[in-house]
Amino acid sequence: MATPTPELILGIRKTIQKLKNGAPYQWGHMGACNCGNLAQELTKLSKGEIHAYAMQRHGDWNEQLVDYCPTSGYPMDLMVGKMLETGLTLDDLMHLEKLSDPEILFHLPLDKRLNLSKNSKADVILYLETWVKNLEEKWLEAHNSEVSLDTEKINHFTLLG
Repeated sequence: MATPTPELILGIRKTIQKLKNGAPYQWGHMGACNCGNLAQELTKLSKGEIHAYAMQRHGDWNEQLVDYCPTSGYPMDLMVGKMLETGLTLDDLMHLEKLSDPEILFHLPLDKRLNLSKNSKADVILYLETWVKNLEEKWLEAHNSEVSLDTEKINHFTLLG
């Protein structure tokens, strides 16, 4: 699972907000799918730029992640590398595209867990909300001894700063 970092937590939170506020979502579009929407926040690239980078090679997100090479020079690989720098792993991205991470699914109600649809905007939002809550809890656990503020203030300052 991802290493919880303020940059990653904020990126996921912004992705959730954008999706809730009507951001374009299309599972078959490399720049507007599950990973594409998160990539927009973490890389500051547009959905069109992400899609254009992805079209320089073959395959969907999962196939391109399998072929990921940090030294290839392909724009898609450079973009994925930037996403990994925020604390993500290749597995996180593969799971995000299919809404399949067992640790995240464990925290969902059983009826939702068994009926998630990888191309449902509402299910992507639920998955991201569950994931970011898990990351925030892990970040707080790791920094609890360093920070003496209450949880609300920690979240507020972490995500703003």
